[in-house]
Amino acid sequence: MYCSDIMVKILLVDDNQDFLDILKQGLHAHEVLLANNGLEGVETYIKELPDVVVMDIKMPVMDGIKATKEIIKFNPNAIVIGGTAYTELQKDLFDAGAKFVLIKPFSIDSIEKIIEKHVLKKRPRTGYYK
Repeated sequence: MYCSDIMVKILLVDDNQDFLDILKQGLHAHEVLLANNGLEGVETYIKELPDVVVMDIKMPVMDGIKATKEIIKFNPNAIVIGGTAYTELQKDLFDAGAKFVLIKPFSIDSIEKIIEKHVLKKRPRTGYYK
């Protein structure tokens, strides 16, 4: 059996601390970074270069749509997953550069599936056989 201990660096951007805490706990197998608004998210992205960003839309200081645009301007290949309860804003997130949009409440599993398919499968395979 092939085993791999690949960890992904994930940036979670949301102004709801309880939501961030739940996501962080659910994604504990990965390195998780937190930001409480879009501006913090952009600054953290530039400093840490995470593999994936999970971005809320409605936040103080800078909203998720503007933050997504700034991240995509910095790195056009960034994988931004928009997360929102506002279905009417999905198109705005896609237009800003989000690769995926999940409607809240969404499951940890939905994030893990995107990571598996769009991050881990594109990395060189490392690990060992048991």
